[in-house]
Amino acid sequence: MLHDADVLIIGGGLAGLTAGIHLSQENVRVILIEKHTYPQHKVCGEYVSNEVLPYLQQLGITVDELNPSRIERFLFSTVAGKTIESELPLGGFGLSRYKLDDFLYKQALVAGVSVIQSQVTDVQFDKDQFTIYTSEGRTYRSKLVIGAYGKRSSLDKRLQRNFILNDSPWMGVKAHYKADFPDDLVSLHNFEGGYCGLSQVEDGIVNACYLTNYRSFKTYKNIDTFQQQVMSQNPFLKDFFARATPLFEKPLTISQISFAKKQPVENHILMCGDTAGVIHPLCGNGMAMAIHSAKIVSELIIAYFKSQVPDRQLLENEYTRLWNHFFKKRLTTGRLVQSLLQRPFIASLLLRSLQLTPALMPLLIKQTHGQPLTASSISFETR
Repeated sequence: MLHDADVLIIGGGLAGLTAGIHLSQENVRVILIEKHTYPQHKVCGEYVSNEVLPYLQQLGITVDELNPSRIERFLFSTVAGKTIESELPLGGFGLSRYKLDDFLYKQALVAGVSVIQSQVTDVQFDKDQFTIYTSEGRTYRSKLVIGAYGKRSSLDKRLQRNFILNDSPWMGVKAHYKADFPDDLVSLHNFEGGYCGLSQVEDGIVNACYLTNYRSFKTYKNIDTFQQQVMSQNPFLKDFFARATPLFEKPLTISQISFAKKQPVENHILMCGDTAGVIHPLCGNGMAMAIHSAKIVSELIIAYFKSQVPDRQLLENEYTRLWNHFFKKRLTTGRLVQSLLQRPFIASLLLRSLQLTPALMPLLIKQTHGQPLTASSISFETR
């Protein structure tokens, strides 16, 4: 049976591009369909755990040339300005999606990935093959499909995924600033109805990305008013926005962010990154998880084409097992921390406990971070 590609990837963010590079380097024919052009800013915390560095280096991807910030410390503050600080067990780096996605896109082209700018409107699976339809009226056929199209898409409705049936109250806002901010720090600041992450990315730029409950936001006229009247109740945020110079004409926003449970395989599509599960920004490790999920799915697909994973059902079962093994605990921890911090009294008790026992903070961080990724860091169960 003839296919346009061995693997078709829907979405060209971190997970999709990384998987495309990995697979192409192993002579797998890859088509990647992305609806946006590069480079493109995205609503994202833009902090990446160092756990992914060995894997990126294995793929020949060196982020040093992008001049990332090197992050070693974490600080959290309550609405009242009470703080706790901790060293990050593995550390991380800061890079904007504008720079990193564009860099990976160029690497994907070099690796031989066929990148098509279009929007996928439907995916059909029949007789052991996929047919993919785009907004331009084109169709593509492939043996396997990876879904890496982000947090929420009209395609989710088309696929009738359960989480898309329910509204979500969360919205995200992101902008870049010029400001005096430590280059080795990622900080998270609570405010009524949400929290804001601050960290440097490349070239001394500071990324401010916050998540808020839409019910809290909608009573205010605009983002500036919300920042002045709500977010600035936290003294750290008040100080930051008072002295920071915006670099965007206006902040980016995204609505209906869902942290509901998703399935890593749906309609035989192997879901990666946020498409398979969104980790709460409180845990700040979504970018690393997206890259890690690309590693898992790529290694399994390569094993499948080498007949080491003998059939599609075992491929899907094994991907589900590995996704849950590496990420289910992280996602659960994120939801738990979110629910606790939405209760001011409990949040105050939690912070007090962490202040009295500082060693607990690195342990909590480890619950949402993984070990350094190497070529032999996962094993398959093929029986």
